[in-house]
Amino acid sequence: MLKLLHFAILLLSLFSLACSNDKQLKKTLISKNKSEGNKNLAFKSDSKTIHIFVALCDNKYQGIVPVPEKIGNGQDPDNNLYWGCAFGVRTYFKNSKEWKFLESRKFNSEKLERIIFKHATKNYYLVADAYDGKFIKESTLDFLNSSSGKAKDTLKIGKTTIGIGGNSKLLAYIGHDGLMDFQLNESFENTDKQKRDVIILACYSKKYFSPHLAKANVNPLVWTTGLMSPEAYTLHDAISGYLLNENNEQVRTRAAKAYSKYQKCSEKAAKNLLVSGN
Repeated sequence: MLKLLHFAILLLSLFSLACSNDKQLKKTLISKNKSEGNKNLAFKSDSKTIHIFVALCDNKYQGIVPVPEKIGNGQDPDNNLYWGCAFGVRTYFKNSKEWKFLESRKFNSEKLERIIFKHATKNYYLVADAYDGKFIKESTLDFLNSSSGKAKDTLKIGKTTIGIGGNSKLLAYIGHDGLMDFQLNESFENTDKQKRDVIILACYSKKYFSPHLAKANVNPLVWTTGLMSPEAYTLHDAISGYLLNENNEQVRTRAAKAYSKYQKCSEKAAKNLLVSGN
């Protein structure tokens, strides 16, 4: 009888523990769902945002012509060709007089770092995310989903909340063209009838990105027709023209002039490489 009593008490304890764990699990899932649900809400603000998706250069995980080991480590943003080097996004924009650096946020996930800037004279924020080079597919998906309006998010900076992802006015992808190496089965049809401006600095980006953006309702300011080096000066100068309300051709010309200067090629060659429109 005593053994039966102990067994009954044990069963009751296990049942109580299971119920407690189940309640905690439900509570966690509810909290998580609420948090994730807010990411797709439309957002309106007087401040406008430029959101840049940078796939860090990676000799090991990307189908690229290898670069020197130190600058081709996709897990080391500080020394990466597209981020921490002199012409990387973080360094180049930090050195720009047009942008005021606000803060850097470190992550331990697909994204390794986020940097935030405020324009010196315009009511624009610039947010750039450095993706671990191993997760180039994820960075590509995030860019495409944001460009079509499928993925929207907000970001708190002090007391100010800004829109990022699909809540941005301009979105840019910088890095290796991973679509040359992998296929995507997802669709990126526009969800809210808003037209977003995009810049895609990657090899043959018009050829490989255009099929995925065909129904996304985007305005391609600058993308490419051949092999290229997606360093930050091209992006920086294109954005400078964009903030002056220049048209596509003027923005593209600025980008081509910057590329010509730093790559030491003719402006004609740079214009053949960097094109605008569908």
